[in-house]
Amino acid sequence: MSVDSETLAVYGAQAQAYADLTEGLEGDKHLAAFIAAMPPGARVLDLGCGPGRAAAQMADRAFVGDAVDAVPEMVDMAAAHPGVTAWQASFDEIGGVHIYDGIWANFSLLHAPRSELPGHLATLKTALKPGGLLHIGMKTGTGEARDTLGRLYTYVTGDELRGLLKSAGLAIGPSWTGRDTGLDGTAADWIVIHAHA
Repeated sequence: MSVDSETLAVYGAQAQAYADLTEGLEGDKHLAAFIAAMPPGARVLDLGCGPGRAAAQMADRAFVGDAVDAVPEMVDMAAAHPGVTAWQASFDEIGGVHIYDGIWANFSLLHAPRSELPGHLATLKTALKPGGLLHIGMKTGTGEARDTLGRLYTYVTGDELRGLLKSAGLAIGPSWTGRDTGLDGTAADWIVIHAHA
């Protein structure tokens, strides 16, 4: 699997705490922009869906949503939302050709090893319909490290992420940066990029 066992165990043990932390997602301007960019009845993938709040909002818009996560406790929480189809899968179990109008990869691929990012992004590009939208959020920095909870992170610079997206055949769109406090209580810088197949 593309996410290491220690990271999965942390999310399994902290599933409810993580759900509580992401409670305010309803006001997420990036999710609103992603939803607004989708055509009526869009098919979307929530990659690393966590407790399923984003997938639930997409389902509320009558999108056909697939929500996947490698943590069974998260999958159970996501599947409890009306209209959300959720199942357990790791990044390397994603496949398909020209399936999705949009893929929401919001701070999920940051747990993949750096060496696997090019392959994952190429797979996501292939899974998008022509012109489809990839939303990706990553923490910025360099190297790989574990946080105080034991989760493994791959940090990227903005230029590095843009280069990875271009190499996967994606066209770079707008980007946003910011700084937020995560589950471990530590503030971290991040970047969000929209890219099109």
